[in-house]
Order: sequence, then C-alpha cells, then structure tokens
Amino acid sequence: MEPAQPADRAPTDATPPDGQPPVRPAAGATPPAGEPALVESTGATSLTDAATPDDAGEQPAPPPRKEKARSERSPKDMALSLLVLLVPIALLLAFYRGFLGGDEPVTVDPAPAVEQARAAGAFPVAEPQGLGSDWRAVSARYQTESGAGTLRIGYLTPEGRGAQLVESNAPAEKLLPAELSGGQPQGPADLPGGTSWQRYTARGNEQALVLLEPNRTVIVVGDAGEAELRELATSLR
Repeated sequence: MEPAQPADRAPTDATPPDGQPPVRPAAGATPPAGEPALVESTGATSLTDAATPDDAGEQPAPPPRKEKARSERSPKDMALSLLVLLVPIALLLAFYRGFLGGDEPVTVDPAPAVEQARAAGAFPVAEPQGLGSDWRAVSARYQTESGAGTLRIGYLTPEGRGAQLVESNAPAEKLLPAELSGGQPQGPADLPGGTSWQRYTARGNEQALVLLEPNRTVIVVGDAGEAELRELATSLR
C-alpha cells in the first residue's frame, strides 16, 4: 500500500487523457497568445552597463603636459638664446671689416676725369700734387652744362673730413651761389704762391676758399678744417 501524497504535488505522469500529447512543465507560466513574455530580472546588468574602468582596474589617462610658456623662460635661457644669435653676427662683422675692408671708403682714380677736362679745353685745369696717401679721392667727375665745363673731385681728408675741389669756366655770379648756397666772402686767405684766394662761408658748417680768375673759378669747399682746406688749395699745379 502506497503512502498518501500531498494534494498540491504535481502528478508524475504527464500523459494527458484521451491520447493528447504530453505537456512538459515550463519554468514559468506561458503567457496567452498575442501577449509578450515577461522576462524576470536575473540581477545582471545590460551590455551598456558593462563594467566601468574602475571595475576593470583601469585609471583615466593623465592630461597632456603643457609646455612651458615663453614668458616663463628663465633669464639664463633667454641670455643663451640671445648669445646664439649675436655670435654669428659678430663673426660676420669681423670678417667684413677685417678681410673685406668694410670700414674703408671706396676710393676712385681722379686721373680719367682730369684728362677729360683737359681734353675739353674749356679752362686751364689744375691738379692736386704732393698730397699724402691719407688724402683719398672718393669721387671725380667732369661734366658740361649750358656751354660751361665743371670738374669736381671729392676727397676724404686725413682727419676723416670731406673736401671738394671745383674748377669751372661757368660765370662766377652763377657758380658761387650754386656751390656755396649763398655763401659770403670773408676776406683774403693769404695763401702762399701769389694767388688771391678769398675765404667764403658755405652751407651748414662748411667753409670755402675761392680763386677768381678771368677764364675760370676754383673752389675748395667742405667741412674739413681750414688747415686742410689750405693744404688742398696750395697743392694745385
């Protein structure tokens, strides 16, 4: 004789009556047709709620290191940068002055201009003679204008001043105002040689020595001292 079974215990024989197919017990109740199945939460998070970097043991990337601003450079760094720039410049200047003669004035040979003036025959041409090598000619030109010829030779004096020799057969009343900017006579210059040179004022801080002759006018003018102007005037032959 079998023991009594509880009233709520499911029968072990799942064969339905009248020859119908067996029905297998489901884990949950099957919803009626046309209604969505209910899914019980299993406590697991969705894929979008996957483990965060903290759960995986990862740390956020550190922010990029900012470069030091230029304003924050130390005085030593700035001095080194300036030194790097100045050294090549100093070397170039030394080469220019030492090997290329950068401080030396550009000199010219006045002989071609003097020969051109003599060949023109407009007036007797005088040429400086006996000047030292420290007198350097920096310009020389002969030109004709309105039927008058003019020879100009510029010099750099031993003291580093400027002096110019002007010889022309242009009328003195036109030549002197143009060359001396309205300069006025200051009396005789008393130069040796028997010639009657006159002292004149000139433009700015310049002064002049002027020789007036019937067929030419000779002017020695510049910012050089009077002694150097007199030396140039007395060297004319």
